[in-house]
Formats: sequence, C-alpha cells, structure tokens
Amino acid sequence: MSNTPSTQAHSPASLGYRMPAEWEPHAATWLSWPYNPQTWAGHLEGAEEAFVQIIEALTAQEQVHLLVPDATVRSHVLSKLQKTALDWRHLTLHMIESGDVWIRDYGPIFVAREAGGGRTVAWTKWIYNAYGNKYNDLLIGNEVPDKMPLGHLSRFVADIVLEGGSIDVNGAGTLLTTESCLLSPDRNPHLTRDGIEQYLADFLGVTNILWLSAGIEGDDTTGHVDDLTRFVDRSTVVTVVENDPCDPNFAPLKENAERLRRMVDERGEKLTVRSLPMPQPIVVEGRRMAASYANFYIANGLVLVPVYNQPSDEEALQTLRECFPGRQVLGIDCRELIWGCGSIHCATQQEPG
Repeated sequence: MSNTPSTQAHSPASLGYRMPAEWEPHAATWLSWPYNPQTWAGHLEGAEEAFVQIIEALTAQEQVHLLVPDATVRSHVLSKLQKTALDWRHLTLHMIESGDVWIRDYGPIFVAREAGGGRTVAWTKWIYNAYGNKYNDLLIGNEVPDKMPLGHLSRFVADIVLEGGSIDVNGAGTLLTTESCLLSPDRNPHLTRDGIEQYLADFLGVTNILWLSAGIEGDDTTGHVDDLTRFVDRSTVVTVVENDPCDPNFAPLKENAERLRRMVDERGEKLTVRSLPMPQPIVVEGRRMAASYANFYIANGLVLVPVYNQPSDEEALQTLRECFPGRQVLGIDCRELIWGCGSIHCATQQEPG
C-alpha cells in the first residue's frame, strides 16, 4: 500500500480510531471454551487442559472473559478450574454459544483513540464465514460479537469477510497480512486488493499494508499471518523459517522472509526481521498439524507461547524472551490444541485498556 486511500467519512479512522498493538495495555482478554465434538474428535480433553493453563496464567495479569455455550458446559468448566490457583476476581463467564474456541477470528476487533488525556475503546464487526464456508457448525460464530456484553462501546460494521488471525499490526499504522488469505476467492471475491486495503484503512486506522505470500502446511485458514509473522515492536517482526528444503513449508516461508527484508514500516524505515524456528512436522492420525511458534499471545506482563515438546521449543522461547524483556514468557503445551487447527493466538482476543 504505497498511497493511503482517502478515508470514508464517519469511519473509525476518520474519527481517530486505530487498532492498537497487542503489547499495548489490555482491559481484558476474551476466550471461548472448547466444546464442539466436530472440532476435537477425541482431543477435547487435551484442548481443555491447554485452556486451563492459559486461563490460570492470564487471570494473574488481567481480566478474562470466557464464553461458554450453556449451563452444562459452564458447570464443567468451573469444576475444571476449581483445581487451579487462578485469580477468580479476574474471571467472568458468559453463556454465549460460539461454535468453538477461535474467537480471534469471529470475535470483535477492538479499536481505540486517544483524546483529552484518555482513551476511548470501540469495536469493529466483520463478517465471519468459517474460513470460506468450510465448516457449517462454526458459522454461528458470526453472531457472537453482537451477543457479547459490549453495548457500552461504539460499534462499527465493516461489511466484508475478515478473520482477526489474518492480520497483525504494530499499532502505529502498519498491518501485515497474506495474499493467500485476504485475496482468496472464498472471502471477498467482489473486492480487489485496493478495495480490501480501503476497508483495512477505514476500519483499523492503518496506512501501510504489507503483503506476505502464503501460509503453512495444515493451516485450514488459507494462510493466517498469525502462524507466520508477528510484530514484537513498532519496526521488528519475528517470522517462522523452515530449514529443511524438502519440507512443503520451506519455499513459502523463504518467500515471506525475503519479502519482509524488503519491507518498510509506516515511517519508511526497514523492518528488523528475526527468525523463529519451525517445529518438526507433527502428524496426528494422518493429518499434518499447523504447528507454529508464531501463534503466541501478548498479554499484560506476559507472553503465552505454544510449545510442542521438541528441542526447538527452547530456541523459540529464548528468542521471544529477548523480544519481550519486560514480560514473563511462558510456554503452553499445545500438542492437543492444534488438532483444532489453531493455537493460543487464534483462541484469544485482546480488549485494549
């Protein structure tokens, strides 16, 4: 995006809103408990265990809002969490049916503006079509944002398909995404690249959009960027790299890394690019899992990182410790969670403070 399109009147950007970076202060993290048998097929208990660890870690740092579909699941969740040392003052449950855990993709995308020495938060509503209508049981996720208790915040409707995991921002005007996802014909076939950039500019307040190529093997989202490349500060990204030239991920990740080294931020300054390893292929019941260390979540005082009981875990954790020296960097075993085709970042959504 070399020249910012003119901003629509009364859009969030025209009113001074922007999507904050994930490392900016949070008011809360939103989650949705795993419960859909069509998603988990024998792996539900492992996914729940990962969620217990995620909730325990997050409630030590910030408010957590957890969606559960009904009273039965609510009771089950409370029994699971009773065994932990979580801070119950920081946990609120809401009975909202969501389809499943991937609230990053169907949930609201929050924006904020600074004025008069304070911050005003609002949220944007996008269309969720379950990754190009791949999963009928997940389409209910499109209704979730309007059922969440957000009536005290302004709401802006962007009438196009967009999943939150398909974008990453530095909070200062630059956004990362992929061609394979946002230009996929099963998302917004009526829109050109310029048309999509216009919506991102108008609703998220970005001025500089950077396009990577494609995603990793096993990713059913057509290439979400949160499995590939993430901002860790305004001008620094970490990106996953595959060293085995025989691996299907080698070529697309090499292409992404080469593009990043040519890219600049909204000030025209070149990005600093750091590498994260890829774990060895994880194949479960004949299906390769979309395992990536890039699917970490930045919370208040904390970074939660998916790990896979592999030697590369420590290398990934150490790299992220260096990127976030003021935060605890905690690994969460996600070998079961990735059966659902996502990980920690996919399952979280930050509400800025």
